[in-house]
Amino acid sequence: MSPALLLAGLAAVAGGVFLVAVAVLPAGPPRIPLTRVDPTAAPPPSALSGVGAAAGSAVGKVLQRRGWAAGGAVALERAGVAMALPDFVLAVGLVATVATVLAALVGGPVLGLLVPLAVFLGARMLLRVRAGRRQAAFADQLDDSLQLMASSLRAGHSILRAMDSVATEAACPTSEEFARIINETRVGRDLTDALDEVADRMGSEDFTWVAQAIAIQREVGGNLAEVLDAVGHTIRERNAIRRQVKALSAEGKLSAMVLMALPFGIIAFISATNPSYLSAFTESLVGYAMLGVAGVMMLVGGLWLKKTVAIRF
Repeated sequence: MSPALLLAGLAAVAGGVFLVAVAVLPAGPPRIPLTRVDPTAAPPPSALSGVGAAAGSAVGKVLQRRGWAAGGAVALERAGVAMALPDFVLAVGLVATVATVLAALVGGPVLGLLVPLAVFLGARMLLRVRAGRRQAAFADQLDDSLQLMASSLRAGHSILRAMDSVATEAACPTSEEFARIINETRVGRDLTDALDEVADRMGSEDFTWVAQAIAIQREVGGNLAEVLDAVGHTIRERNAIRRQVKALSAEGKLSAMVLMALPFGIIAFISATNPSYLSAFTESLVGYAMLGVAGVMMLVGGLWLKKTVAIRF
């Protein structure tokens, strides 16, 4: 290798290092962000966060105009979703948009029209399922929470201190709901109103009794620990009967599921073994009428079975 080429290579490397240093290293003294000097200063918003905030604000205005804001917020609270309603709607809308594009590319425009409807229905069903599980967990934990409150009251603590112990030591969602009660009373809300709202949000008739017992004790006095013990005993008996009813109705629910799935299973088996046997239903008007009557009868039978096995207690 000639010395001229070696010198040219070294010069090229040195020039590259110089350009990288100029592009990467700061031109002046380092500047400390204002958020490190003043903790109360908010960090500067990025372009992406600004777009998200604007979109959320627009969605919130539309929900307010349609009158859906209050009901949607309550649904999110019951499901335990720690998101603002505009953010949740925006997230579901983005998922629906992406799923629609992918479905249209893969399965055509018909599938692209059905996918967003399925996404919105799925989001609504998800909220209902989460709310049901949360309410069931709250009902199962209520007995232990009342025992803990009664023990705290016997130890000489106040009713708010007893609720604070439940908020600290109980599991979710009981701890979250009792912590919310404590926080609301600290900012000036009446305790009875906070308890009634929790009972309504969790759909718990048992907790309604607890709220009424606490309200009566605050007005007329008395030993609240003994009252909570009596209410807890009643709740334990109701839970035992509820579990017994659930166990006895499980066989009926399984039978209903089998009966509803049986026609579809038979159709799938015949379609795989003898497809020409089912072709008569799609070749004449009488066949379509028979399929329609069968669908209506299955719908009526499914609703009847659902009402039969759904025992409210």
